[in-house]
Amino acid sequence: MSRIEPVRVSSRDNPLLKDLRRLARDGAAYRRMGRLWLEGDHLCAAALDRGMQPAAAVFAESFWPTAPQRLAEACPRVYLVPDALMADASGLESPAPMGFVLPLPPVSEAAPGQASVVLDRLQDPGNVGSILRSASAFGFRQVVALKGTVALWSPKVLRAGMGAHFALSLVEGASSADVASLGLPLLATSSHQGTWLHHAALPWPCGWMMGHEGQGLDAGLDALAAMHIRIAQPGGEESLNVAAAAAVCLHASAATQLAGQR
Repeated sequence: MSRIEPVRVSSRDNPLLKDLRRLARDGAAYRRMGRLWLEGDHLCAAALDRGMQPAAAVFAESFWPTAPQRLAEACPRVYLVPDALMADASGLESPAPMGFVLPLPPVSEAAPGQASVVLDRLQDPGNVGSILRSASAFGFRQVVALKGTVALWSPKVLRAGMGAHFALSLVEGASSADVASLGLPLLATSSHQGTWLHHAALPWPCGWMMGHEGQGLDAGLDALAAMHIRIAQPGGEESLNVAAAAAVCLHASAATQLAGQR
């Protein structure tokens, strides 16, 4: 298959570049525009690995001659942009030489009975992206984000997720009632009460609830918990970062499942 002949874009005022700047700089723009801007060959390759079909690819002029064939031929439309304009459309400190424009995946509703991670008003994109990666790695296929949580498809969360988004069903703007309707044993982490994680008989499927970085879980959500779980910290730290705590807890669930399959 030969490479598609690219369309050359040379004006900063081109509508495509205006759209890319909005998507790169406004974390909620994807909701209004119905599109995603994926920057960088690694993230774009991860999207292809998960079966995503980009609508368009954008390449910096200097990168196009050496761009991997798989990326160069992945889209029905290819745009070639001067390096300076590519950098201007980037949200990265070190601009990527290419990116994909993807249609925003359909809005999901919470699926009862699906092993889930519940995010309650988490604000840090890096934490949320890291949790999405852990969810995907450890067999949790649904992430339910309550109102007040950082936008799941925002550029910073996308970069931190490193492709995990495309393996998950993501629910945004959920309520406590939506969480209750999951029909799962809900597990809440705590620094001061509950069963030690390494002693707990973890149910499966389940829903792990992760609370706001400073305030923790909302009291109404906390009241839904079937179990409160503490993570042993013999080193003496007061608490773990929420993304680290999530990785420990989700791995414990996965390990319990693997042990039961032996």
